Amino acid sequence: MSKKKANPEMSDSEESESLDNPQTDGNEDTVEMEIDVKSFEALQAQLAETEAKAQENLDKAVRAQAELENVRRRSQRDLENAHKYGLEKFLQDLLPIQDSLEMGLEAAKQESADVGKLIEGSELILKMLADLLDKNGIESIHPLGEPFDPEHHQAMSLLESHEHEPNTVMTVMQKGYKLNDRLVRPAMVTVSKEPANSENNVDEKA
Repeated sequence: MSKKKANPEMSDSEESESLDNPQTDGNEDTVEMEIDVKSFEALQAQLAETEAKAQENLDKAVRAQAELENVRRRSQRDLENAHKYGLEKFLQDLLPIQDSLEMGLEAAKQESADVGKLIEGSELILKMLADLLDKNGIESIHPLGEPFDPEHHQAMSLLESHEHEPNTVMTVMQKGYKLNDRLVRPAMVTVSKEPANSENNVDEKA
């Protein structure tokens, strides 16, 4: 009895080849699906890790911004306090001088006031004040006998002089002051000039 063909439309050779090489399309699809699932899971894990790092960096940035804002506020507060109370130490040193001046004035009003002691007390107070100014970087400008300097001196008048070189400070009407080498007030001075009947003028006329 002869066997029937599995597929009547196939020739003997085609049927034999089909039996030797069974279909594998279904298995390949399954393998590809498993690879896709693993790749997706790996991407999900990588994404989660990236999101965690991004959140960590964001938290650090927010904390840094908050700290920067706190520093800015503290600096602004310190600056405001410096403007308000920067003279507090200077005032503490100045008050004893004011107290001494007031006591000296009260003593001068007494009928039995000793002029010599009043002068001595005034000189002591001036010494205290000069020390205070020097301690705080305040330097007086008293350029008597020095060449006139327009950067630090203000000429109030010009006087002819045979005793001084031209452009020399002859008198100081009011002392000037500098604060840490910055001019606060120029010294008011009288400056010498060459006399009209000097030898130089005579020679020039000749």
